[in-house]
Amino acid sequence: MKRLALVLMGLCILAATSVHAEDAETVSLIKGEAMDGWRKPTNKWMNAGEVSKSAENEKMLVTKPGSGTIVNGADGRTSNLISEAEFGDVEAHIEWMVPKGSNSGAYFMGRYEVQVFDSFGTAKPKHSDAGGIYQRWDPSRGKGQEGFEGTAPKVNASKAPGEWQSFDVTFRAPRFGADGKKTENAKFIKVVHNGQVIHENVEVTGPTRSGMWERDAEKPAGPLMLQGDHGPVAYRNISIKKVDLSK
Repeated sequence: MKRLALVLMGLCILAATSVHAEDAETVSLIKGEAMDGWRKPTNKWMNAGEVSKSAENEKMLVTKPGSGTIVNGADGRTSNLISEAEFGDVEAHIEWMVPKGSNSGAYFMGRYEVQVFDSFGTAKPKHSDAGGIYQRWDPSRGKGQEGFEGTAPKVNASKAPGEWQSFDVTFRAPRFGADGKKTENAKFIKVVHNGQVIHENVEVTGPTRSGMWERDAEKPAGPLMLQGDHGPVAYRNISIKKVDLSK
């Protein structure tokens, strides 16, 4: 009987530990009706129940009251949205919608951007198209040469404006030695756009253009940032799972 009791106790502890670990590792960034989980002020970012492309203006989105979706204001232009939580290695799921011609971006660690863009029908996508890993930027390189690196998606997986799209991203944070110096670059292990693999093992040597710390030192962790000043965009079902991608 004593042995059985010990076994049952062990199973209970294991179950409790598993639940706690899952809760600790996975973060949902859209919850409730408030802008909980995001750094304040969130300015014009707002909750919505439903979002769709405007029938009157193809370059705008319209919303219905409720929660579960966040939108960058009625006019589609506001400040960037930054998570309170910070992350290193992650597996992320992000769903987004843009109207015709609109533009946003998801910045991992606030530094490394996967482009959100209306690229529907684009024959040869570039780093600036949907799913592209945006280029870096250095004015000291000289006029016309400021932009460098940047990786175009392998295929254009974009849906039409006004349709919900998804990114599933496995991201590995940069590594640092005991002296604080970087030993390995950040890397997008895999990026899947609407079910199609568009990147595998793409290194990023530093922050991409318009990152929060574009020319500052890199760090082991940072927030998720959503670009809000380039046109209307909606996001939903953002979940970030903390993982360990150490070799």
